[in-house]
Amino acid sequence: MKEEEEEEEDGGGEAMMDDQNHNNWGAYGRYLLEERLLPARPAGPEHHGGGLRGCEPAGTAGRAGTAGAIAAINISASTSKFLMNVITIEDYKSTYWPKLDSAIDQLLTQSPGDYIPISYEQIYSCVYKCVCQQHSEQMYSDLIKKITNHLERVSKELQASPPDLYIERFNIALGQYMGALQSIVPLFIYMNKFYIETKLNRDLKDDLIKLFTEHVAEKHIYNLMPLLLEAQSTPFQITPSTMANIVKGLYTLRPEWVQMAPALFSKFIPNVLPPAVESELQEYAAQDQKLQRELIQNGFTR
Repeated sequence: MKEEEEEEEDGGGEAMMDDQNHNNWGAYGRYLLEERLLPARPAGPEHHGGGLRGCEPAGTAGRAGTAGAIAAINISASTSKFLMNVITIEDYKSTYWPKLDSAIDQLLTQSPGDYIPISYEQIYSCVYKCVCQQHSEQMYSDLIKKITNHLERVSKELQASPPDLYIERFNIALGQYMGALQSIVPLFIYMNKFYIETKLNRDLKDDLIKLFTEHVAEKHIYNLMPLLLEAQSTPFQITPSTMANIVKGLYTLRPEWVQMAPALFSKFIPNVLPPAVESELQEYAAQDQKLQRELIQNGFTR
């Protein structure tokens, strides 16, 4: 009987912390669990009300009663399972994903400089626990669907924009989305590391940039490019910063779009054109003279 108990304590804990999404979580899982259960851990924002009440660290209520035992013995398989507070798929759908969904909404729609009333620590904790409980595949699917629906709405709003506002609104949509990714990608770092990179051999940021390319940029590039070329030939029709942001953004999304307007892209992206050759110097001079004539016609003097 004693030998059986020793075998359970020696081997069972490691097996219980393993799962198909993150290989072996044995020792690392116990370390994280102990860190969350030890009473010496200082209280974070999740203990002071507000925010995501469904995402407080697992085992909080049982810290006082279990801290001594955890410090004295290794966590057995059955104890590990109990303390991890198993999250069922129903728990995920009813409690965890709605909190993530709300936070993503706010991040996708915020304007530069806006204050977002969410706890990044609590969102990060939600994602971590869902990954540990083998909900990575469902969470990734929900995230992609959520952002796809958002981008489809953005695309429809752009389609309804008048030509004189089209460029500026595209610039806002592009900047807002890229800004949101700077928060969304780090919040889902555990899912990226233990599911997307490991199982799908991809990267979350690349996947989310691809979504914008497919659902927004590709649908508008043939309307946007003529307007950009027209704005380029009419000085100060749009601000230089707006032009630069859009051109650089398009190049990031799909570098081959340079071929649609090489001269335009070359003004903002270094080395996108082949090196100049002597036989084309006269053509370059002619283009420069044409630009000077256009500036004079628009009221500019030498």
